[in-house]
Amino acid sequence: MRHQRIMGMISGLVLAAGALLTAYPAAAYPAAVPADTPPAEFSSDWHDPVTATPPVAKPATPSCEVTLAAARFRDFTPYKGSYAPPEECGTRWSKVVLRLDGEVKGRQYDRLGHVAVGGVEIFRTSTPQPSPDGIRWSVEKDVTRYRDTLSRPQPVEMLIGNVVNETYTGVLDVRVTLTFYTARGPVKPAADTPDRVIPLHSTSLTTPRNTERILAEVYATGSGGGCEEYWYLTVPDTAPYSCKATDGPYREVRVSVDGRLAGIAAPFPTVWTGGWSNPFLWYVTPGPRAFDVQPIVYDLTPFAGLLNDGRAHRIEVSVLGVPAGQTGWSTPTNVLLWQDEGSAVVTGSVDRHEESAPRNSSAYTPGSEHRLETDGGHRLTVAGHLDTSHGRVDTTVTRTVAHTSVHRWGENENPDALTARWTDDETVTAGRTTTRTHRTYTMDGETTIGAGDRLRTVLALGDRADTVVLRGGKRVFFSRLDDSYAGDATYTTGVPRDQRHAVGTTTERYRLYGSDGCYDRTLRTVQGTLTEDRHRC
Repeated sequence: MRHQRIMGMISGLVLAAGALLTAYPAAAYPAAVPADTPPAEFSSDWHDPVTATPPVAKPATPSCEVTLAAARFRDFTPYKGSYAPPEECGTRWSKVVLRLDGEVKGRQYDRLGHVAVGGVEIFRTSTPQPSPDGIRWSVEKDVTRYRDTLSRPQPVEMLIGNVVNETYTGVLDVRVTLTFYTARGPVKPAADTPDRVIPLHSTSLTTPRNTERILAEVYATGSGGGCEEYWYLTVPDTAPYSCKATDGPYREVRVSVDGRLAGIAAPFPTVWTGGWSNPFLWYVTPGPRAFDVQPIVYDLTPFAGLLNDGRAHRIEVSVLGVPAGQTGWSTPTNVLLWQDEGSAVVTGSVDRHEESAPRNSSAYTPGSEHRLETDGGHRLTVAGHLDTSHGRVDTTVTRTVAHTSVHRWGENENPDALTARWTDDETVTAGRTTTRTHRTYTMDGETTIGAGDRLRTVLALGDRADTVVLRGGKRVFFSRLDDSYAGDATYTTGVPRDQRHAVGTTTERYRLYGSDGCYDRTLRTVQGTLTEDRHRC
């Protein structure tokens, strides 16, 4: 993604958390040894990118590795290959783990990439920006839920769109593998592993007639340069700011079935590794989710009775708030289906559909400090029933999203500051089981250009989620995620790379605990040097 603006001031230089890891003590997590003394400023090289997120827990069973893709991305030509499941590991897998290993050196922007198998997008990522001497990085993801797709030979496509020329010299050299862990004894797929996965390449969907649960996952990203990469900073047309959106910064990712609203969600405000005017914030520690873009998941089970009629139905994904005709959002979508083995046809209907009036107010106040205050939100409840081989099952899905923010900027957009909060609350009741999830995303930062053209960015980001599962009114599971990032970096603008005299500190703390155990890791960096890597659980 090429950044075409730096917060309006200078040109660009730039499903749920994983399982808790009780079985894996802190010592099992690989981490680079922190250096003793950081340099006075950034040099021509720095520590390889690292995140505080936990690696995927892996069972202690025999495994098989398959190379899914290996390519050197110089342009927008996708890698195309083929995949076949490993014969030596059979089809009884307890877990499948995707791993990307990459390296790049020279100069390059951050780039957005994806991996698709059989047309199903199983991984979406972005890249770090390299040092002149070169960096290496890796990302892991549990892809067991794509068992249906991975169980047979498939075409593979991978793309990390890139531009290489005399200025931007970084070639992205990546390898993606799948590791299959065999199972001991009889294997019953986990409850979150669907029977079928259907990529939504058009708006038409026909489901098996015995479908009893439906989820849609949408890899929604505002990216590709331009203002929608910074959608949370856009302002109405009446305000004097470089990034416009008619109705301001409120965005909502929607799914509809046959023209009827079926799901709403708050998009995650991903900050890519050149974001907020300052790549020195991200050279070692990326912002939350930047390397592993997580899909928004919608429970569409209340519509299963309608969709099971054997006909094609229209499924559409849209982003509310994007100005008409403006590009910048990508929403690849998969539909995950669970089938009733005891029924040839599962019937049912949508019984209730209630929607609040969406609110979106962006109030602009002019002055020496321009100010835009935004308050938006929406609520949707859909209920339906299915007559299955194991009885009637009622499903009710309620989702409430909200966004509040204060955007402040001065003359020539210097300074430029935002304090924002998004919440996405979801309650799903299926039979006797109720799952409640409260998600909160936060952003609080400011960029200024001071004396000597010194650009400083101070920024804090938060990704939090609380989940509780009740069965018959009793709690059977809970988890709490808190991924917090804080950074402060300064450099001289408008000069060659070796004259920027950049300094910067970052901290990321990732905490995940609940019924299954505890994971708590903190990373600190100074001038590109990892100075602390601490595990508390």
